[in-house]
Amino acid sequence: MKKTALVYCENQFGLVDGKTATGLIRHSEIYTIVGVIDSSLAGKDTGEELQEGRNGIPIFANLKDALSKLSDVPDCYIYGKAPLETFLSNEERFLIIEAMKAGMDIINGLHQLFSEDLEFADMAVQNNIKIKDIRKSPQLKDLHVFTGRISEVNIPVIAMLGTDCACGKRTTAVELNNALNKLGIKSVLVATGQSGLMQGAKYGVSIDALTSQFVVGEIENAVVQAFYNESPDIILVEGQSAVSHPAFMSSLGILKGSMPDGIILQHAPDRKKRCDFPQLAMPVIESEIKLIEAISQTKVMAIALNHENLAKKQVLEIITEYEKRLQLPTTDVLSHGCQKLIQTLGSHFPKLKQKTERMHSKKEIQAEYMNKQRTRKLAPCSGLVQATGI
Repeated sequence: MKKTALVYCENQFGLVDGKTATGLIRHSEIYTIVGVIDSSLAGKDTGEELQEGRNGIPIFANLKDALSKLSDVPDCYIYGKAPLETFLSNEERFLIIEAMKAGMDIINGLHQLFSEDLEFADMAVQNNIKIKDIRKSPQLKDLHVFTGRISEVNIPVIAMLGTDCACGKRTTAVELNNALNKLGIKSVLVATGQSGLMQGAKYGVSIDALTSQFVVGEIENAVVQAFYNESPDIILVEGQSAVSHPAFMSSLGILKGSMPDGIILQHAPDRKKRCDFPQLAMPVIESEIKLIEAISQTKVMAIALNHENLAKKQVLEIITEYEKRLQLPTTDVLSHGCQKLIQTLGSHFPKLKQKTERMHSKKEIQAEYMNKQRTRKLAPCSGLVQATGI
């Protein structure tokens, strides 16, 4: 059963540094989110605030407000922000201690390890709760270097890269993964950051918590393990940051470790400066494509858009412009679904298209059978009338 969870996201829900909370609201296989803490939006509905329709998950002013209004104390308190800074403020420390006293397990996505904080560790023992640090590196004996076994993976591996941090790579990966599985295409998502792991990805590791020696090997190992353990039709690898971003190396490790057969590139067209780096201009999408294709053996096969600060009409105009200019299928999965991306995958990998068509035919046959059964049940029972004399 899923655990209930309250997500802390003060002053950041719906913004780029609140991406962990946003992701958990949209999808989680581990937690049932019962509320978000953000005093700037208190009283509002999280779904409406994301402009995705009311979902019944409220936003609270603070922890006391949440616990007074919820019918039960949640199982977990999740630190749902992903700021550039790595240390808690004194106010945030106090809230975590109060959550422990209330009996809530603590789920932490920061680089600052709560389990190694003496005050937190002592409080956890006193209140019989657990602390889970998502960004805690595995022990040395459990880490992997690159072996070359990625060459054994003979199904499509698709990496979801982007032009910046927090531009929707994970969201598109999760949406596409869910859509493929609903169609009967077995897809496995490999997470590479704390948010994807919190959402319930079975394979992956938070690569920015690793010593650089092991980043490529951990990505390779996650893909290989997913391939052999799950026998999937396709593997999707969550991207991190951008190849062109001067502050991060994550995308290079993903390209090297997963050796993808194709790239879906995520882009925020209205974003002028890089997330958290206002002095750095966003790259044009053509330069990111050229850079990716220059340093890897793969091609960008589609563009996925982040519609931040854009009206629906503007998104449609950009889709039309990009498809004409770049000659690449372009969509926004939150506004228009994943059908265009699925069709693109089918055109590049015929086996996926064939399986989709088989599953579609099977569903049509099942629907026809069920329709006949319903027709028979609704037909007049003349034989029964004659036999019983009714």
